[in-house]
This record gives sequence, structure tokens and C-alpha cells, in this order.
Amino acid sequence: MHSSIFLCCFCLLLIHSFSTPFTDTIHSNETDRLALLAIKSRLDDPLGVTSSWNDSVPLCGWTGVSCGGRNQRITELDLRNQSMGGCLSPFIGNLSFLRSIRLENNNFYGDIPNEVSLLSRLETLILASNSFSGTIPNNLSHCSNLNTFFANRNNLLGEIPVEIGNLLKLERLGIGENHLTGQLPASIGNLSTLLILDISTSGLSGTIPFSLGRLRSLFYLHLGGNNISGMVPPSIFNISTLTYLYLQRNRLYGSLPRNIGNDLPRLKRFFISYNNFTGPLPFSLCNTSNLEWIEFQRNYFSGKVSIDFSRLKNLSDLYLDVNNLGTGTANDLHFLTSLINCSKLERLNLNRNQFGGVLPKLIGNLSSTLSFLILSNNQLYGSIPPEIGDLIDLYGLDMQRNQLSGTIPHEIGKLKRLQLLNLKENSLQGSIPASIGNLTLLTKLFLFSNNLKGSIPSSLGNCRNLMSLTLSKNKLTGILPQEILGITTLSLALVVSDNLLSGPFPSQLGNLKTLIAIDISKNRFSGEIPGTLDSCTSLEILYMHDNSFSGSIPSSLSSLRSIQALDLSANNLSGEIPKYLETLEFLVYLNLSFNHLEGEVPTKGIFSNKSGIYLEGNKRLCGGLAEMHLPSCPSKKSNKVHLKVVIPVIVSCAILSLAFFIIIFTGKRRSAQHTSSLLHLEELFPMVSYAELSNATDKFSSSNIIGQGSHGLVYKGILGENRMSIAVKVINLQRKGGSKSFTSECETLRNIRHRNLIKIVTICSSIDPKGADFQALVYDYMENGSLEEWLQRNKDQLDASSLSLIQRLHIAIDVAFAVEYLHHHCEPPIVHGDLKPCNILLDHDMVSHVGDFGLSKFLFDHRPLITAPETRSNSIGVRGTVGYVAPEYGMGNEVSMPGDVYSFGILLLEMFTGKRPTDSLFNDGITLHEFAKMALSERVLEIVEPTLLLEARTGNNSVETYARRLRRGEGRDGIEECLVGILRIGVVCSMKSPAERMEMSDVVAKLCAVRESFLGRRI
Repeated sequence: MHSSIFLCCFCLLLIHSFSTPFTDTIHSNETDRLALLAIKSRLDDPLGVTSSWNDSVPLCGWTGVSCGGRNQRITELDLRNQSMGGCLSPFIGNLSFLRSIRLENNNFYGDIPNEVSLLSRLETLILASNSFSGTIPNNLSHCSNLNTFFANRNNLLGEIPVEIGNLLKLERLGIGENHLTGQLPASIGNLSTLLILDISTSGLSGTIPFSLGRLRSLFYLHLGGNNISGMVPPSIFNISTLTYLYLQRNRLYGSLPRNIGNDLPRLKRFFISYNNFTGPLPFSLCNTSNLEWIEFQRNYFSGKVSIDFSRLKNLSDLYLDVNNLGTGTANDLHFLTSLINCSKLERLNLNRNQFGGVLPKLIGNLSSTLSFLILSNNQLYGSIPPEIGDLIDLYGLDMQRNQLSGTIPHEIGKLKRLQLLNLKENSLQGSIPASIGNLTLLTKLFLFSNNLKGSIPSSLGNCRNLMSLTLSKNKLTGILPQEILGITTLSLALVVSDNLLSGPFPSQLGNLKTLIAIDISKNRFSGEIPGTLDSCTSLEILYMHDNSFSGSIPSSLSSLRSIQALDLSANNLSGEIPKYLETLEFLVYLNLSFNHLEGEVPTKGIFSNKSGIYLEGNKRLCGGLAEMHLPSCPSKKSNKVHLKVVIPVIVSCAILSLAFFIIIFTGKRRSAQHTSSLLHLEELFPMVSYAELSNATDKFSSSNIIGQGSHGLVYKGILGENRMSIAVKVINLQRKGGSKSFTSECETLRNIRHRNLIKIVTICSSIDPKGADFQALVYDYMENGSLEEWLQRNKDQLDASSLSLIQRLHIAIDVAFAVEYLHHHCEPPIVHGDLKPCNILLDHDMVSHVGDFGLSKFLFDHRPLITAPETRSNSIGVRGTVGYVAPEYGMGNEVSMPGDVYSFGILLLEMFTGKRPTDSLFNDGITLHEFAKMALSERVLEIVEPTLLLEARTGNNSVETYARRLRRGEGRDGIEECLVGILRIGVVCSMKSPAERMEMSDVVAKLCAVRESFLGRRI
């Protein structure tokens, strides 16, 4: 019996010894399970990745979850690349056995939970490429085992916590491409095991701490794209393990150490561009035999290049452009000899230096993989060696603005892959070789400002991908080959001005339907202006002056609805000035001087602005604006004419009397409270009934709602027998100020006419079927909706449906013209009061029209800008839209023109950065204005809307490829300078102080100058 009792006790003890860990495991797993379910509850999981997180699947079988050890606790959470969103739950801190968290490439937002600091076993934390905001948690230093922390490409703010220097096991730290502030903390120098340090493009300032030189294991250092100043601590150039060193786009200065190549023997990529470095390039760089990529552009390096590149067998990219290298003497390019041994060389850029001498014949011996050779803006002379044709892999050859002479070698035609050939502004002679026609992939050809003679080869017609052809300022003769006009891809510019071309202009011109600019001025063309121009509906610039064109100005020009500049001066044109020129809405420059035109000068459209038209030298013109001082047109007086005049006057008086009687009669039928206002409005606009608008909008169906104004919904409709497309804004009379808004908009728009302002077609002030008051404004329907709709399209698509840079610039200038008209050409001046994207409407041709004048004000006592806040107005209450309303309005100041300028500045910044002023990114004192201001002028490409890079796409290159090209310096000047100019205007317009803002007339001038410069570069 005792033995049985003992056996039972033993068995119970044995069972207990096994059951205790099992019970603990169940309990522990339950903690992890509940934590994961809490995390799941805050996730947006469109792909259903966490659908397995339920009771039907064992915990360690859940997707993205890994367990470890006998206790089956969660050790890894891997949800990367799953399109997930939502906030990261604080319950992450309950997964106490976690060693790895990987959430990169998702859409997480909100703060990084402080509870992450509870994970003492955590080794890897990767949160990159999300939208996390807030600051980096100070207590992250409690994760004492952390060796990898990546939070790049988020919206993190604030300073880097000093406590980060306590993570003594940290090997990889990446927190770049955020919105950090302050200085790089010296405590990072304590991280002796650090291998990777990436804090690029994050807004850091101050200097590089000397303590970074203690990171003796560092092989990757990226501090580029910040606002760091001062000298680079010499100790950093002694970290022999450094393999990748990126310091570009800061404000660093000083010279490079003479022994840098000996002290950094492992260096592969060395980027220090866009700084203020000076002195010579150290010869010792030839000892960094692993170097693959050198970016030294846009500094102040000087002297001869004496580096022996022959030792750099892996060199693929060498950018030395925009420095003071070279001495302007004969042997400046001697170093090219050593580059012959760099068999992997792909891109060589020496643009904007002082290199002199001739191009050596050995240039043809450079790497067969060379794709871009840029030698422009130097002091090179002599001829182009025929050996240039041996570089058969070239995509781009740019030697503009040198002193090259001789002929263009026939061998140039061997460069079958060439897409850009730029030889402009040299002293080249001879004829254009017919072999250029072999360059069938060519997209841009610039040969202007040389001494080229002979005819334009018809073989150019083989270049079926050509977008821009510029041959101006040469001595070319003969006719313009019709084969060129068969290149339907010509879309940017055809410029052959300042030559000796003759004959009639080919009628095949009509093939160029997408061309933006034509300049054939200062030649000897004759005959009539071709009528086929009516097919060139995209034309914005047409210069045909200083030729021998005859006949009348053709009616075909009436089809050029996008034309902005038209110059037909100094020809033999005759006849009258066509009336249709008045209707060309975008036309701002018209030169018809020195022809044989006669008759009456119109007074509308472009003719209403004397500064935009030139008519001198036409002796038989009359009429026009009084300030033109033209003679009056002869009147045709006779008794019959008197009768013809008197009878219509009598009839008109009768009609006016009848109309007056009708107005009085209808007025008596209305209630006393509406009588005076309705009589006034009926005088301003035609009236339409409620029933007509109801029919037009399908009884104000919700399916026809296309927007919402400041005081009501907007419906699309089809009005009347002529099926006119309209937009109907129904005023919400229940909202305070609704009726006043209706009256204000009517009064504002009654006497103003501008091509960039919305136009009221008719109005309705009536009673709806329920007996309630009803008021509505009817506008022209804008087929392309509002600017807001375009700006908020899916930015990830990066396709043609997005607004390009030039389209946005056109829209911005349209809006600026409209506001400038309100401020400076209306009497009294008018303040719009609510400029924002949803109030900018786009018609069929993408012309913008400023709308919604419900908050507009008349400035009856206009004073200088600095006293504008004291101006009296017909105020109906100072209101506006958060983010766009000027800050002084919040302090009780009256509306003013500087207030509109502020709103326009914010609008401009939003258009080109793709970020709303109310974006969650902007807090803690950071505004859209400050965001853009900090990026000027060296980081603009990093903050602009990515789709803008489509403006300069070529071939099959992706936007990302083009962005990389820009970062390397290729093609940067035009697009970057354009964007810098635009954002600078936006920043100045949105200054906090009204006195520091521009006037709209200056805004218009500066934006137009930016556009002209950009289009000029494209040409």
C-alpha cells in the first residue's frame, strides 16, 4: 500500500514538472496573441495579410510572425512591402521577446510608440518609407541590444535625441529624408561599432561634430542634402574603412586634404557637389583605386587637373562641372589621356570650367561605354576631331559655348544612339553634314550661333524622333526642306531665324500639330503666310518678322487659340487687321509694324493694352485706342445715313421704355425686402427661372454635383434649346452671409471682363416649389474641373494624367494675371479674398479661370500697400480658408491686396510641392512657407511634386531615372532653375509681413520671366 501511494505521488510530481512550463507557454503565448490582435485592430490592411491572425491558425503560423525557442514567443514581426496603413499600436511593447520589427515600404502614420523602448531584446527596427511623424523617441536608448535602426523617408520632426549615443551596439543608423532640425549630436561619436550612418536630406544645420572621426568602423556616411556648414573635420578623412562618402548639397567649405587618396583607400563613391570647397583636386585621389563615382560639381575647385585617372579602372562617372578648373591654356585637357584606361567610364561632365586647348584626337579612344560627354562652356578651340565618331555609345554630346572652329565632321553620323547634339555658340563653318540624318534617335539638335553655310540637308527628315531643332544665327541658304516639316514629333521648337533662307514657306507646316514655338524670322521667305497654320493648334510663339511675306493676314491664324506671341512685322502684308485677333485670349505680344496694313484698328482683347501691340510703320491705319494717336476713321455722312441712325435710336428708346415698364411691373410682384436688390441685379444680368435650372440639372440631382463653393453646392447642367453646358451654384441662404455673398459676387463680376476670370452667364432669384427663397449663379461650365482635382490625383501613378511643370506654370501665370487685373486694373480695386485650388477652374483648353467671388471686397479708398490693412471696404466679414488666409487677418486686420498675394503664394507653393498648407507634416512652427524656404535653393528638386520630373523625360526613361540624372547634374540647369524661380516667388509672396510681399504686377512679370527662360532653354 505504501508503495502504491509513493508511485502515485511520483507520477503527480512528474506530471507537475512537465505541466508547469506548458502552462507558462500557453499564458505567454496569450500575451503575444492579444498584443498582435491589438496591433491588427489599428491597421489598414487592403491585401488581407493579417487575415490569418485568428483562433483557427496557431499563433506561430500567423503571416508575418516568427517564433523562437522552446517557449514559442514571438521574436520577429515582418510586415514589409504589404501596402499597410494605420497607426502602430502601443501594444507593440507587450511583445517582450521581439528581436526584429520590419515595417518598411508601407503607409503607417502617427508617432513611433514610446512603448518600443520596453523591447529590451530588440535588435532590428526598420520603419523606412512610411509616413511616421512626431519625434524620434528619447527612450529608444533603452533598447540596449539594438544594432539596426532605419526610419528613412518618413515625416519625423524635431532634433535627433542626444540619448541615441547610448545605443552602444548600434551598427546601422538611417534616419534621412525626414524633417529634422538642429545639429547632429556629438554623442553619435560614441557609437564605435557604427557601420552605416545616413541622415541625408533632413534639414540638419550646424557643423559636423569632430566626434564623428571616432567611428573607425564606418564604411557608409551620408549627410548630403542638409544645411550643414563649416569645414569637414580632418579626422573624417582618416576613417580608412569609408567606402561611400556623401556630403553633397550643404554649405561646407575648405580644401580637400592632400593625402585623402592614401587615407581613404577603399572609397568607391565620393559626392561633395553643391558646396563651397576650394583649392586644387588632390593628386593622391589616383590611389583610391576602387573609385567608381566622383561628384565634385558646383564648387570652387581651381587649377589644372593633375590626377592620373588610369589607376581608377572602375570609374564610371566623373562630374567636375561648374568649378574654376583649368587655366585656359593649351594642355588643360591632358588628363583625358589617363581616362583612356577607364574602360567602364559612362559619363564625363566638364561643363562650365576654364579648360582651354584643342580637343585631342585620342578623345575617340575613351571608353566604348561612354554615354554622356559634356565639354560645354569652356575655352576650347580648334576643330572637332573626326575620331569623335568612334564613341558609338554616346547618348548625349554637348560642346556648346566654346571657340570651336572648322567643320562638323562627317563622322558625327556614326553616333547612331545619339539623342542630344548641342554645338551652339561656337565658330563652326562649312555645311551641315548630311550624315546627321543617320542619327534617327536624335531628339534635340542645337547648331545656332555658328558660321554654317549651305543648305539645310533634307536628310534631317530621317530624324523622326526630333522634338527641338534650332539652326538660327548662321548663314544657311536655300529653301526649308519639306522633309523637316514631316517630322511630326517636333513639339518644342523649330527655329531657323537669322539665316538667308528663301522661297515660299512649305505648306507641310500643318503637319506640326503639337509644336509650341516657330521662329523663321530674319530670312528671305516670300509668298503668302501658309493657311495650313490652322492645324498648329498648340502654337504659343510664332515669329515670322523680317521676311518678304505678302498678301493679307490669313484667317487660319484664328485657330491658334494658345498663341501668346505673334510677330509679323517688317513684311509686305496688306489689307485690314483681322477682328479675330481680338478673341485670341492668351495673346500678350502682337507686332504688326512696318507692313502695308490699313483700316480701323480694333480696340478689344490684345488691342485694349497699348503696351502689348506694335503697329508703327502702317501709314493707313486709323482708330484704335486714343493713346495710340492714330487718326480717326472717316465717317460716312449722308441723309440716308442720318435716317439709318435715327430710326434705330427711336426703336432702341422704345425697347428700353418697354424693358423699364416690365422691370417695374415685375418688381411690384415681389416682396418689399427683395425689390431694390432684384431690380438692381436684373439690370446687371439676364434672369432665368427656377424651373429652367431644375430641368437643366435633372431637378438638382446629387449625381450632377461637381463641387462646393464657399456658400453653396455647384451642379452641372444643360441649359436651353442650344444645349449650353453650365455650372449652377445654388446659394445656401440658410448659411449666414449667403444672400450677401450672392449680391457681392454679382456686383463684383458685373463690370469686369478678363479671360482668366469666371463669367456669369445668368442668375436666378426666385421661389422654389416649397415657397422658400432661391438664389443661384450660372457660369460657363469648365470641362476640366478645378485645379484642386488635378493636384489631388494619385501622385503614385506619375503618368500623363498629371499636370506637367509647364502646364502648372501656365496655370499659375493665368491666375496671377487675373489677380493682377483685379488689383491694378479695376476701379475701385477688388480683393478676391479666397484664392485656393478649388476656386481655380480649368476650361477645355486647360486655361484657368478664377472663380467664387463670394468673399470679394471693393477697396473704395485704395492706399499704398503698407497701409492696406486700414483700407475701408464693403466687408461682409473677414473670412477665408485655413491655410490660405493671410496671418494678419487673424489679428483683426481688414482685407487687403497683400492678403490676396499671400494666398497666391501658398497656392503657388502647393502647386509645385504637391503639399497642402494643412498637411499633417506642417506643425510645431513648420509651415508650407518655411518648408519651401528651407529648400531654397539647393534642395528644391527634393521637395517638389515628383510628377514634375515628367516635364523632362526622354525616351523610355522613368521619372526615377531622370531624378537620378538630375542628382548627377545631367540636364539640371533648366528644370532646376525654373523650379527655384517659381518657389522663390511663392516664398516671397507668403512672407508673414504684408510689407515684405510683392505686388501682383511684379509677380506676373517674374513668373513670365521664369517661363520665358525655361521655354528658351527648351528651344
